[in-house]
Amino acid sequence: MVQTFDIDEVRSHFPALSASQTYLDNAGGSQVLREVIDSISKYLSSSNVQMGSTYAIGQESTKRYTDGYRAAASFINADVDEIVIGGSTTQLLRNLSEALEFKSGDELIVSKVDHEANISSWISIADRLKLTLKWWAPPNSTNPKLEAEQLDALLTPKTRLVSCTHSSNVLGTIHDIKAIAEKVHTVQGARLCVDGVAFLPHRRIDVRDLGVDFYCFSWYKVYGPHIGMLYASREAQKDLLSLGHFFDPTDTLEYKLGLAASNYELTQSIPHIVEYLGGDSWQTLYDGIAEHERKLQSVLLDYLSSKEGVTIYGETMPDPSIRFPTISFIVKGRSSKEIVESVEAISGFGFRWGHFYSKRLVEQMLDAGPEGVVRVSAVHYNTVDEMAALVKVLDQVLGVY
Repeated sequence: MVQTFDIDEVRSHFPALSASQTYLDNAGGSQVLREVIDSISKYLSSSNVQMGSTYAIGQESTKRYTDGYRAAASFINADVDEIVIGGSTTQLLRNLSEALEFKSGDELIVSKVDHEANISSWISIADRLKLTLKWWAPPNSTNPKLEAEQLDALLTPKTRLVSCTHSSNVLGTIHDIKAIAEKVHTVQGARLCVDGVAFLPHRRIDVRDLGVDFYCFSWYKVYGPHIGMLYASREAQKDLLSLGHFFDPTDTLEYKLGLAASNYELTQSIPHIVEYLGGDSWQTLYDGIAEHERKLQSVLLDYLSSKEGVTIYGETMPDPSIRFPTISFIVKGRSSKEIVESVEAISGFGFRWGHFYSKRLVEQMLDAGPEGVVRVSAVHYNTVDEMAALVKVLDQVLGVY
C-alpha cells in the first residue's frame, strides 16, 4: 500500500517503467501494477474454475471474485449491488441505454464535450424511440467547460436523462459534477449519467457525495486490467429493465446489466489496485498526487504558453483543482501527426495525435482539423524530469516561430 506520495516507491510498482519507453499516452490506458499482474497469473494458475461450486477451489474462486466486487464498490463509496463490471465502459453504457425505460416525449441532454461512448448510445436510443435529443455545447472554442447554469436553457419538465463527462479526455478540464447533479435533479425524475474515465486515474470520488445516478469508468486507466465499471444508485435502478435471463435474480446491477461479462481473473485483481491507492487511508496519498501532477503539468504548460503559434486547449493554468496533466495543443502551420512522429523519431517518448474518440469535441467545437490535436497525458508515475526532457525534444522539433 502506498500511503504517502514518493515517486521512487510509486514507480517500483510498475514493471513497464523499467523499459526505455516513456509513457505519456496514459489517458488511453495506464500501465499495470505488478501486484495486479501477479494476481491474474496466480488466479489462472490455481483457481480458474466456474464459480458457485461447493468444492474447495470453486469456493476460493468465488471468494476472490466477490472480494473484487467489494473492493470495486468501496473505491467509489457504493454498495456491491450498485455496481457492475464488464468488458468496457462503452459496452456498459450501451447496456444501460438499452435497459433504461423511456416514454414518448422524454428528452435527453447529451454533452458534446464527451467521449463518444457517452454519446452514441443515447443518440441511438433517442432515434429508435423517437425521443428528443438536445446538445449541451458550452461556449469558448479553446476551453469549452461544462457549467451547471448552462443547463437552465436545456432542462424542461420532460428531461429524462443528462449525460456528461467528469473530465474531458482531451481537455483535462475538471467539471463540477456535484453542482451539475443538483441542477439536473431540480427536474423530478431526471437522471444524470457521468463518464469518469478521464477523472479516476487522478482522483478518488464518492458517488453518494456527488449525487450522481449513473457513473462509469475503466479500470485499465486506473492501473489495472482491461475492464470497465458502471455504478447505478438503488433509486436509479428502479428505472431499469433487466437484460438478464428470465430466471436470473434482478436484485443487483450485475444481474440487471452484467450479461456474464465480469471477467473472473480480472475482476479478482481489483483489491490490489484499491490497496495500492491507499485503501481506506487514501486522502494523504491523493493530496501528494495532486501536488505532483501540478508540477508535471506546469513544465509543459509553461513551455507551450511561451511558444508563438501554439494553441493550448483546456485550462492553461496548472492548478490541479481545475485540470489534470492531460494536455492537448496544436501548432499553427504544423501537422499534429508530423509533430508526434518527429518526436518519436528522435526519442523514446510515447504520446499521440488525433481526436481520441471525442470526435465531436475536437472537430466540431475545437475546429482542430482532420488530424486533431497533439495530446500528452501524464499520471502520477511520470516524473518532472521526463516532462522536462519532453520539452527539450519538443523545442527541437518545433523550432523557432
